[in-house]
Amino acid sequence: MAWLKKLVGVALVLGGAGAAAGLLLSAPVRLDTTVLAQLGPGDAARGKRIFYAGGCTSCHAKPGSQGDARLQLVGGLELKTPFGTFVPPNISQDPKDGIGAWSVEDLANAMLKGVSPSGQHFYPAFPYASYARMKPSDIADLYAFLKTLPAIAGKAPDNSLAFPFNIRRGIGLWKLLYLRDQPVIPLPVGTPAPVMAGRYLVEGPGHCGECHTPRDFAGGIKKNEWLAGAVAAEGSGIVPNITSGEGGLSHWSQADIANYLETGFTPDFDSVGGAMVDVQRNMAELTPEDRAAIAAYLKAVPPHTNGYPARKAAAN
Repeated sequence: MAWLKKLVGVALVLGGAGAAAGLLLSAPVRLDTTVLAQLGPGDAARGKRIFYAGGCTSCHAKPGSQGDARLQLVGGLELKTPFGTFVPPNISQDPKDGIGAWSVEDLANAMLKGVSPSGQHFYPAFPYASYARMKPSDIADLYAFLKTLPAIAGKAPDNSLAFPFNIRRGIGLWKLLYLRDQPVIPLPVGTPAPVMAGRYLVEGPGHCGECHTPRDFAGGIKKNEWLAGAVAAEGSGIVPNITSGEGGLSHWSQADIANYLETGFTPDFDSVGGAMVDVQRNMAELTPEDRAAIAAYLKAVPPHTNGYPARKAAAN
């Protein structure tokens, strides 16, 4: 039976080595000094633009908030997904319950690397997989704007996740597969400036792909079906195809898209609905040039057929 003891010994050694490698590979990684040096002093006026482009109020304002209450970033919205229920936290300037005690470097590490000030992984329900494409200087501007918002006491409830999704360290392995700072769509030299600007807004702060792109079994975005539409993370609905492929925006002009982002009305005089209501409200806060750039980029994205299963016709 000596061979069996040897086999068990080898298995234990390999298992231990694998566990050690897993711990090493899954460790949180912070920004290096060269990136932190690009943050700069930050400008609150510019940061307001990034705040609305990033849709911070959509998740972090108290559900149902209107008017100035949308700037009270107390958190609490429940996002019910197949992985469990995620609850966006309080990101107001309260130093205890919010992020009032964070430094600009803390915010940059959270948004570009998905790492908390305490050194833990954030779950990618916080869309840092998109924010990772942002410029550090825009993070500094956002930080300056957030500092102008009110401090609201009150801790949001914790996430409710089942095993193994409640093990944060495993997110480090997910990041190895999916966290990239490169653009999703390569654009050739000579691409018009509005398209380039739109790519940055859509792929980065706007994080449009987080909802409008299908995901694989591990929850990663299928970049070969970028913006083709997807099954909604919550419920049984779908998020529409926003490429120019069949079922998407093929019949919408750039002006139609820009107008929709500003007013909420489609070319057919229908109005925005569902979760997009709050997104459109944020887009309306951007400049006409920003909305035109987003429209130009969406028309430049390769067309795809719908990235979600065909829906059955309603019974008569």
